[in-house]
Order: sequence, then structure tokens, then C-alpha cells
Amino acid sequence: MAETLLHIEGVSKRFGGVTASENVSLVVPAGELHAIIGPNGAGKTTLIGQLTGEITPDAGHIRFADADITALPTYQRSTLGLARSFQITSLFLDMSVLDNVALAVQAHDGHSFRFWRPARKQESLRAPARAALARSGLASRADVPVADLSHGEHRQLEIAMALATRPRMLLLDEPMAGMGPEESARLVALLRELKKEYTILLIEHDMEAVFALADRISVLVYGRVIATGKPDEIRVNPEVRRAYLGEKDVVARHV
Repeated sequence: MAETLLHIEGVSKRFGGVTASENVSLVVPAGELHAIIGPNGAGKTTLIGQLTGEITPDAGHIRFADADITALPTYQRSTLGLARSFQITSLFLDMSVLDNVALAVQAHDGHSFRFWRPARKQESLRAPARAALARSGLASRADVPVADLSHGEHRQLEIAMALATRPRMLLLDEPMAGMGPEESARLVALLRELKKEYTILLIEHDMEAVFALADRISVLVYGRVIATGKPDEIRVNPEVRRAYLGEKDVVARHV
């Protein structure tokens, strides 16, 4: 049995009179791609914020790699190997693709940004950046300005920046958002390869992608986990279907 890499126990969060997370408990073993789905307003964004350290839970505990990270700041969670795509919210559009990933390596290793210009020549930064680009399918775009990338390639670049931090787990927050069918298909193919090497927690609205990739799925509704199981179990779960009736039963359409 695989070791537990992420253990969320009884996590709750309120914002005034709104309960965004209610006694959320979840176990993600190493090597699993675990998807979290739910209707709009289900609490997915709040949950991932609590995992990354951007939001502090009111109650409960979060353990990652046998360490209690409930109160740790974001950078310490990154040091332990928890990496979120899109955690660097703004790409440097006037810099090259390789420069952006090398900057992620530099930031993760604790180097000062003041030395960025000479750091462009440091192979200790650029070698892992090239490796991350190769892993994310962007090796041929290394010298292209980020401004010239497509929307889908921006998402690939953000994943490359997360990979460059040498993570044990990837937190992917809506990676398919805004993509057309062809770009989504390319990203699904990439994630299918990445799941062979990394534990992944995927938050995603694209049900076709979720059911194509996930080993297990948890369903959030009004901040509560109403079901966790393998894709076939989630497809036929009556409570899950009821939760999605307002969205034309998107789960049922992928039976």
C-alpha cells in the first residue's frame, strides 16, 4: 500500500456567515492523481488556498510528507515539495520561456532576485529549467518570448515552473480553464505522462479531462466532501448526480 503523502483532517473555514470548508477530510497516497470536482461555489478555491498556505483554516489539520503544515507559510510548504501551478501569478511576458523557468528555480533555491541578470549565465539554474521545459513539452520554445506563446502554452509553462521546484506533489488549479478542445487534449496527454512520476491533486471543471485522468475523485458541495471514490463509483453516485443537476448533470454525460 502506497504511503500517504497528503492527509487533510477535519479542515473547516468560515468567512463571516459563509462556510467555505466544512470538516473536510481527505487522504491522497503517493502516486495517485486525485481530482476534486464540484459545482460553482463548492469551496474548491478555498480548499486549495488552505493547502498552499494562502488561507489559514479555522479548525483541522493538514499533513504533508509526515509533517504538520497547517500553520506553515507557503514557501516552507514549497520546500517540502508541495508545488502549485499558477502560484507565480504573473509570467514575465518580455522574457524568454527559459528565463521564466530559471527564475522559478532561482526563487525556490532562495537566491536573490537582484542577481538575476548574471544568473542567466548560471548553468545550475538553466539546466533544471531546460529539464522542466522538456518534461512539459516546451523544449522547442525555450528561447521564445513568453508574450508569443498561446494560452495553452502559458499553462504548460506554469506547470514547467512548478516542475522546476522538484516537487513531490503538484497542485493543479483549473489547468484547462479557457482552453479549446485541441489545447485541452494536449494538456490531458501531458498530465497522463506526469502522473507516472508525480502525485497530483487536480481541481478541474472539465469533466472529460477528470474522468480520463483521475485515479480517484472527491466531490465538494457547499464546502463538504459528499463522495470520494474511483471514477466509476462517482459516475453512479446518486448524491453526486443530484449535486450536478443544476449544471445539466455533467457527471452523467461522461458515463
